[in-house]
Amino acid sequence: MNRNVPNALTLLRVLLIPVFAWYLFFCDRPVTIWLALIVFCVASFTDFLDGYLARKHNIISNFGKIMDPLADKLLVLTALAGLTFIDPYRLSQWIFWIILGRELLITVLREIYQRKGIIVAADKLGKIKTVMQMLGIITALIVWAAGGPSESFRLIIAIWFWLVTLITVISGINYLKPIK
Repeated sequence: MNRNVPNALTLLRVLLIPVFAWYLFFCDRPVTIWLALIVFCVASFTDFLDGYLARKHNIISNFGKIMDPLADKLLVLTALAGLTFIDPYRLSQWIFWIILGRELLITVLREIYQRKGIIVAADKLGKIKTVMQMLGIITALIVWAAGGPSESFRLIIAIWFWLVTLITVISGINYLKPIK
């Protein structure tokens, strides 16, 4: 297998983020939310696929180490921004800012640790956080595209993302342990 395939998939994900953002934020026809959902799902699948291929074929690159987690964060944060700052969901801005703050902190800490030779592997809670984020985003986009959420569904999504925020914060604590 070509050693560049996982990196190409990561690069594809990065390139899909502005396309996703365009459909989510700047297109006002109902079909564009379906298109945003499709782009988000394709981008999310490239995350799974590049990780799978890199592990299966033991392909590790500096580009992949940096860009893969960055692409994931940018994709999720773009979707959360849409769910927070535009109708119909308008999640609490605290959800967005807490998750953004955690991701920025962890990105900086990973770089500091890497320079010191400390490796902090992603733990099970971090993987659960990612799955919960993806499921929440996909579900919210499906309901939005299918005609929009009811008031009770907006409440369910808000509760879901507060739970995701809590797990996001707790999973970030793992990265603070090497500081001690």
